[in-house]
Parts: sequence; structure tokens; C-alpha cells
Amino acid sequence: MLAGAAGAAALAGFAPRPAAAQATVRNVVLVHGAWADGSCWMDVILRLQAAGFRTTAVQNPLTSLADDAAATRRALDLQDGPTVLVGHSWGGAVITEAGLHPKVASLVYVAARAPDAGEDFNALAARFPTAPVRAGIRVDSGYASLTEEAFVAHFAGDLDRARARALHAVQQPIAETLFAGRTTVAAWRSKPCSYAVSTEDQTTAPELERFLAERMRARTIALRSSHLSMISHPDEIAALITAAAGAG
Repeated sequence: MLAGAAGAAALAGFAPRPAAAQATVRNVVLVHGAWADGSCWMDVILRLQAAGFRTTAVQNPLTSLADDAAATRRALDLQDGPTVLVGHSWGGAVITEAGLHPKVASLVYVAARAPDAGEDFNALAARFPTAPVRAGIRVDSGYASLTEEAFVAHFAGDLDRARARALHAVQQPIAETLFAGRTTVAAWRSKPCSYAVSTEDQTTAPELERFLAERMRARTIALRSSHLSMISHPDEIAALITAAAGAG
């Protein structure tokens, strides 16, 4: 297991190499979280494609865990072989539910939820510090979104302000009841796992992220990052995914 700054440095020290020559896994499916869409993976996608991986970003409806897991399974059905399944934030719950799909070779969690089967994740999270972003959640007609102030300051805190505002403009509202969904399985109990902790996260408590990574005995790196480490640290996230594919 790689941990902390040393782990991040170890993984960041190599560039992803062509998958065809180095890895047994050449497919990657990326699952976004709340208040985002599949485009949030663009910087990572560019790096993975340059390394020879077949990469797919799921577009979650963010209406329920069942709906998001179904969208992810549809993407997995289309893969032509073993696949690394990656989830950011709420996407971690989705890959935990969908990750028993037979094409999933390993799981990568990026500042992500990783509930156990049937676990009340909201109750678990309540044991850790409350994230500042919560004050910026607004609900209208059954859907929740983040204010621009909260998005820029707490969700995307280490991004250029102009880019953070652009990401806010394309945020996808979530069903008010989304986070109440409970997984029926915990794929991380039977699949190899990796986890990227964001040490400056103000959306999910870093202490909770570390707990989840330790509980699943994941290969772990820690990045000095906001919640959106796949945007502020795409090299390190791409390298972690590459390692999970067996090319490291």
C-alpha cells in the first residue's frame, strides 16, 4: 500500500505507458459524482487515451443510486474486456454497487464514498467533521444544487476561479433524496482497490476518506487537493488508474 506524500510521489514518478504493451487491463470506465457530469474527467481522459486506454465516462442521471448504477452497468456491458472502474465522490457509492460486474478488474476511488452493503453512509459521515460545502446546498423542486460561492470556495477550491465558475455553470443538480440510497453490495470487499485522498477537501472530510481507504485496505495516495483532484491533479489520478490496470 502506498500512503501519504510518499505514495503520491511514487505513483506520480512514472508516466502512464501504452496499455497494449504493459497492462492486462486496457479499459477504463469513469463515474462522476454529484453536482458534476462526465466532462469533469476530461483532463484524466486525455492522459489515459494518450497511454492507450479505451476510456468511457458515464453520464449519471443523479436521480437515485439504482439509476446511476444502471447507467454504469450499461457502460460496463459495452467494454470489450477487463476494466478499471473509477468513481469520484458520490460516484464511489455507484461503483461500490455496480462493481461486481464481471468485467470489473479493479476499483479506484477518488475522494469518494465507499459504503459497506446496506450501510447508512450519512450516519457514518456524521462521525467526521462537517464539510463547509454543506452550507451552500440549495433545494428547489426536489433537486439540490450548490451555490456559486460554495462551489468555487469549497468544491473546487484549488482551481482557477474562472474554471471553477465554468464548472459551476454546468453542474448537474441531484435528486434531493440521492444520498439516502444504500448499496446492496460492497464490491470493494472482493475487488482490488485504490484510493486517492484529497487532504484539503472541503466537500468530504479527509478524515473520512482516510478511514474508507484503510477499511478497504486500498492502495492509497494523498494529494494536497480540493475535492476535484482529477482536475487539479490529473497526472497523479491518471497514474493511479494506470497502476490499478497493472501497468505500473
